[in-house]
Amino acid sequence: MAAGLWLCGAAAAAQAPTAAVLFERASERETALRAAAAPAPTEARRTIAAYERVVRTFPKSGYCDNALWQAAGVALFAYRQSGADADRANGERLLKWLTSQYPASPFARQADERLQAFSVPGAAVATQAAPDPPPAPAPAPTAAPARATLRNISREPLPGGDRIVLEVDREVAFATDRIANPDRVFLDLSDTSVGDGVPAEAGALKGAMVMGVRLGHPAPGTTRVVVDLAGSPKHSIYPLYDPYRLVIDAEGPPPPPLVKSVVQEPTLNTAAAATPTSRAILPPAPQPALVPPPVPHPAPAALPKLMPSVSMVPVLPPSTMRNGDYSLARQLGLSVQRIVIDAGHGGHDPGAQANGVVEKDLVLDVSLRLQKLLQKQPGMDVVLTRSTDEFIPLEERTAIANRAGADLFLSIHANASSRKDARGLETYFLNFATNPEAEAVAARENATSSHSMGQLPEILKAIALNAKLAESRELATMVQTSMVRRLKAQSRSVRDLGVKQAPFVVLIGAQMPSVLAEISFVTNRADASTLKQAGNRQRIAQALFDAILKYQSSLKKVTTVAAKGSRQ
Repeated sequence: MAAGLWLCGAAAAAQAPTAAVLFERASERETALRAAAAPAPTEARRTIAAYERVVRTFPKSGYCDNALWQAAGVALFAYRQSGADADRANGERLLKWLTSQYPASPFARQADERLQAFSVPGAAVATQAAPDPPPAPAPAPTAAPARATLRNISREPLPGGDRIVLEVDREVAFATDRIANPDRVFLDLSDTSVGDGVPAEAGALKGAMVMGVRLGHPAPGTTRVVVDLAGSPKHSIYPLYDPYRLVIDAEGPPPPPLVKSVVQEPTLNTAAAATPTSRAILPPAPQPALVPPPVPHPAPAALPKLMPSVSMVPVLPPSTMRNGDYSLARQLGLSVQRIVIDAGHGGHDPGAQANGVVEKDLVLDVSLRLQKLLQKQPGMDVVLTRSTDEFIPLEERTAIANRAGADLFLSIHANASSRKDARGLETYFLNFATNPEAEAVAARENATSSHSMGQLPEILKAIALNAKLAESRELATMVQTSMVRRLKAQSRSVRDLGVKQAPFVVLIGAQMPSVLAEISFVTNRADASTLKQAGNRQRIAQALFDAILKYQSSLKKVTTVAAKGSRQ
């Protein structure tokens, strides 16, 4: 019986509507209500209840603020029809609910304006018995605020996926969700109309992970963009500015990691030289079997036996971490081959600026130097999140690393403080901050994040479930130790601020060990003077390079040795 009850419960859960479905149903009721010639007051209240169900069932969903806003609009519509105090009170209740529970919502900022609309008497208020007064001159019509316009929809190919870009003429509030059967993502753009030719543009968009794009209007003033997906890709949605765009990335599985193949050839009784290591994005194609030449009579036993000599690759066991444990990565024998280097800030976001140093230029210079060092290392593959002065959203930087199938993610920044005497080096890994200084650094570096308050539960969950925490801490320790050692050799005044943890947005969601290095304070005159010297920037890059190699070696030590053939 218990099993039967569990199965029934599981079936019911599987059939339970999502927030998107509930919102869509409420929107359909609202559309029918407004289209009715003589809308019934009871139907308006049922529509409001349908919107409220979204909030009560999924209080943390991104649809909640939209649902309360739409419900308040229905209440205002009902009040205009009936003039009943109950409808006005209902609308005021919904707007207060919106502002108190979802204060970060764009709709919350418009709540006062909608509250004022309830002060205008309803059109159907009962007339008094006294004779009608003479008609007053009609007030000048108040122009409704113009809606935003969806001006363009385009597609850009991604490695293993597609990017759909929606260009809107100004920032708009939007809600989004993903629905299965068929697999699709949709965005509801509030107070938005569609420009000429855009539906045709949308209909022509197809790619590796996108089957098509459709437009619709689930509620008055709301434009819905539906992206039909193929291949069960991951997806992410984020805004960009100047001009304002909404970006939908649909990404397939990351490319396979780099593999090292050792070419083996048979030799006679001479010592075999070590064969070169080749790099390939794809696993090497299978080689045909080596067929030995036919052996003439007499029998093979009468001839000396030749042993082929091959290049042997002894693999030494990995080192333990500082606490003496073997992490899961070490237990599984994982290695590091593809590195993503992230130069912080860029474009219209200069980062910290002081003493003639601009953070975005400084960290790009160090990143390019580090790239050159890594590219000389056999078997290393390097990806830069940016190689020029361009702005990349924080969330996109991690997405680049995930798409590249990176084994390691290093974000390079320069520090700043209101205290002119603050100086030194520090390295961070992703976790909750444990002191005010780390909180301040995280707040500064996260200033350009596009996350909203409604996403806080998801962000907290991502930080708490960070599966790479142990390896990231280990990598951060090596980065910090290497920077301090190399720079102290040049100047004994270098300060070691240690390894710290903080909730950096640029590290959230990384599927590989990831750290953020603060390579000195631009607000400190001595540190800034050091950073202006090309030789010291090269030393920082060399220190980061040394740390990466040390971390790589700690996971798996591989030594290529030429084995000698023997005659028996």
